[in-house]
Amino acid sequence: MKKPANPHNTHAINFIAKGEHKTGATGRFASFFAISALLALLTAGCSSLPDKPARSLMYDFGPGALATAPATRQAPLPPLAIDDISTSGGALDNMAVLYRLGYADTQQLRPYSQARWSMPPASLVRQRLRDRLSLRRAVFGAGDSAALNRSQNAVLPLLMRIDLEEFSQLFTAADTSVGLVRMRVTLLEVTPSGEKLVGQRTVIMQRPAPSADAAGGVRALTDATDAAIDEIDQWLQQSTVR
Repeated sequence: MKKPANPHNTHAINFIAKGEHKTGATGRFASFFAISALLALLTAGCSSLPDKPARSLMYDFGPGALATAPATRQAPLPPLAIDDISTSGGALDNMAVLYRLGYADTQQLRPYSQARWSMPPASLVRQRLRDRLSLRRAVFGAGDSAALNRSQNAVLPLLMRIDLEEFSQLFTAADTSVGLVRMRVTLLEVTPSGEKLVGQRTVIMQRPAPSADAAGGVRALTDATDAAIDEIDQWLQQSTVR
């Protein structure tokens, strides 16, 4: 371990060298004292080195379902294809946990320095959406839908596109915040001749954060995302009645 230079070390070493030329108990005591002082100085030098940087805490929406959902007598809903969720770019394309100070500068997105998502928010939301919606319907990716479109006599799923516009912890006061999720959902019917608009809806959800920190923001954003998915699911059931 490389130690920082310490001007006092030179004096301690010189003191040891002088003690070696002395004889008797006095010399031995002086040498012992000098060695002890040198060790103390070296230990202090090591303790002054900077600590390793703390690792960022990694968050997601939790483990998801822990058991298979029980079968119901409800008829399955029409199949659905979910496209990749798009964002406005920039801050939402990385894995930072973001917050806004609504009482100071609401236009500035700030990242927590020691917290991050396990994947970009759009990927987390899409994964959560697919897991929740697949409980009562077949859910595909957009690429799967294109493959089905080339098959004969295939029941083509509706295609859903989502723009994730806001995904942050919004502080209304220093100790009060909410998880804010806003997304625009577009539902399309895929036909051999192209896509046909079925409907479009903007979903905005807020849920309170249990604490004014990154962990509280993650909990609030998870709850807000689940609430937004519940609203999307209800809207889909109304829009996909054929």
